[in-house]
Amino acid sequence: MPERLSLDEYFMAIARVVAQRATCLHRRVGAVIVQGKQIVSTGYNGAPAGHPHCLDIGCAREGVPSGQRSELCRAAHAEQNAINFAARYGISIEGATLYTTCYPCSWCAKSIVNAGIVRVVYADDYPDPLAKEILSSIHVERLLE
Repeated sequence: MPERLSLDEYFMAIARVVAQRATCLHRRVGAVIVQGKQIVSTGYNGAPAGHPHCLDIGCAREGVPSGQRSELCRAAHAEQNAINFAARYGISIEGATLYTTCYPCSWCAKSIVNAGIVRVVYADDYPDPLAKEILSSIHVERLLE
């Protein structure tokens, strides 16, 4: 019989599937918010609803190094989209865990802390020292494959 996935492995695997819906030309990110042992929200990076996707019209950040000038990006990040979905539908995420395929940027880190998320589990690192400083107030851990 195959080995059973841990809950962290299970939710990260789902975040990886969610990332496959992303419309970013540079990085596909998926996020899953879990309350208790239940998924309450998901998100992936892509343009706001009703706006053209980077896949269709190109990237506004072409040539900009990773981790810099994020304000140029037209997409909402996976973590933002998961938090916003929960807010839109009145789903409490206070005390929740967020699983994300990429370490959150500083913009997302602020939203994560202010939303009351208490734990972040991530797969791939991201070069944003401010994000690491902001998230130092909550439990963050990397899930290695």
